[in-house]
Amino acid sequence: MCGIAGFTHRNFRPNPARIRDAAATILHRGPDQQGIFESDGVSLAATRLKIIDLDSGDQPILSENRDTAIVFNGEIYNHAELRRELEQCGHRFRSQSDTEVVLAAFLEWDLDCFARLRGMFAIALWSESRGRLVLARDRMGIKPLYVARHSRDLYFASELKAIFVHPEIERNLNPAALDCYLSMNYVPAPYTMVEGIEKLRPGYWLEWLGGQARSEPFWRMPCHTDPRWSMESAKSTLDSLLKQSIREHLLSDVPLGIWLSGGLDSSTLLHYASVASTSRLKTLSISFAGRSFDESAHIRRMAARYETEHQEFDVNPDCGLADAIEQFAYYFDEPNADGGALPVWFLSRLTRRSVTVALSGEGADELFGGYLTYRADQLARRARRLPAWLLRAARGAVRHWPVSDEKIGFEYMLKRFVEGCLMPAGRAHVYWNGAFSDAEKAALVNVPLPGALAGMLRDLSPEGDGVNAYLRFDQRWYLPDDILAKVDRMSMAHSIEVRPPFLDHRIVEFAASLPGHLKVRGKAQKIVLRELMKRKLPASTLHRKKVGFDFPAHEWLRGPLRGLLLDTVSASGQTGLFRRDALESCVRQHLNRRANLGYHLWGLMLLLLWMKRWRVQTTQTFTDRQLPASIFTST
Repeated sequence: MCGIAGFTHRNFRPNPARIRDAAATILHRGPDQQGIFESDGVSLAATRLKIIDLDSGDQPILSENRDTAIVFNGEIYNHAELRRELEQCGHRFRSQSDTEVVLAAFLEWDLDCFARLRGMFAIALWSESRGRLVLARDRMGIKPLYVARHSRDLYFASELKAIFVHPEIERNLNPAALDCYLSMNYVPAPYTMVEGIEKLRPGYWLEWLGGQARSEPFWRMPCHTDPRWSMESAKSTLDSLLKQSIREHLLSDVPLGIWLSGGLDSSTLLHYASVASTSRLKTLSISFAGRSFDESAHIRRMAARYETEHQEFDVNPDCGLADAIEQFAYYFDEPNADGGALPVWFLSRLTRRSVTVALSGEGADELFGGYLTYRADQLARRARRLPAWLLRAARGAVRHWPVSDEKIGFEYMLKRFVEGCLMPAGRAHVYWNGAFSDAEKAALVNVPLPGALAGMLRDLSPEGDGVNAYLRFDQRWYLPDDILAKVDRMSMAHSIEVRPPFLDHRIVEFAASLPGHLKVRGKAQKIVLRELMKRKLPASTLHRKKVGFDFPAHEWLRGPLRGLLLDTVSASGQTGLFRRDALESCVRQHLNRRANLGYHLWGLMLLLLWMKRWRVQTTQTFTDRQLPASIFTST
């Protein structure tokens, strides 16, 4: 696992310190080794966290004729079989690293090589003789890659901060990204919160040649189901795929553990890992002692069942919450309002004490239908058949329901559900997992926003097999830009590598082919995965309600985080971004327990802290309702 950064300099001669400054910003991603490659046309940097082949494989790596250089972030799980194939083609290797295999694959197959890679990756390859730079990002967006253009030069990095070192890159807030963030709690690709900087889309490559850039996909998410699947055949196939994926994800030359929540997904990983591993496994977990959402009893039962070497950390108001949150502004690069970031931060800190690699269950919910929002989508479809006046009356009635301090209490879910029933289906799906409604957003923001979210929702067509449409939407946006971004930034802040075996693209393609009734039916969710694990896991694990991995935002923003919230909001007037009266009204309603707006305020607080940390400005472009065009041509 590494961090990468670089830029072309076709039109200027940079100070030699600049690429080193870029590398220094991402040192946490790769504290074990740092390397620089410079030529007349490009500067490349890599910071390496050594996982495979500890004695060699330092980056950048150059081809034998020194014409092509690579910097690489990630893991390629089929590198050994690719190595054998490439050796038959005449390639010779100096190390056991997967990075060298990727370089040889590119030399042999050029852009077609990326479709042959199985794993998680962000890659940059420079060909000196052609003055050609090629970037690529893995299919599911597990590893980040940011890109920007200035004049006819290209800049890239694993994190935004490595692009911020370039003084010619302006730091202006992107109105399209803000439009999405306030509704979704994250910034979907290709947008970033800074105008002129984009995320390379998952499953895409980008080629820069002669000052021109183009980008195309090497993989597209499947969108057609196969009605011929039976439960038995689906279980058998999933069993085989999980065995293969988890066996490959266990390969490491450094200590490895499993993030364990005691739920279905992490327990499934633990089960298959225990079968595949010949040594005692390590498990790591977060607890919330004494709280209704604490999962430690379930976690300890699973740790005891598989006789793991188990460690826990209890997240509570006395563990330095405010200090951790203020560090988010540096490590997150752009704001992410997922409440799970806080426990993942402390879990990553715990993990680093004993292991360098952790397996985690990200992706299973989006592949197989694990979120309550999928049930809400089904229930709302029926509720919308009721007269609109009746739904509006229900909304008015539930608004008077007293608020609770539960993390996500019944009253909070009911109010959000009824409000969502008065929205179009796609907008409601986003609202139930997000924060502000369109009306709330318009009342809060000082300037008009473009319709970026509306454009995304046009791709969501839940007619027919509705569950799969929502799953595809979440796999395309929510999974890479919220869940995986959160895990990558919080784990890499502590220099650990997190691997999600459920996101092996063979499992993703298999799940996409399944009809919706094998995933969600009535109250049953993740049906095929539960059926597969029936004889492998205890009933208490199989039938547990999903708890969710976040923190009690409503309560803690009234309590231990109240001071940080008020200090942040009091300084917000300098941005001119929000209506002061509307923002203060949100805070008062929450603190006075007239409404539960904890998740709304959490997102606003992180945004304001981030803008302050990176000196991001608002500009007159906010008055333009047109969506910005991509800075790259693509198909």
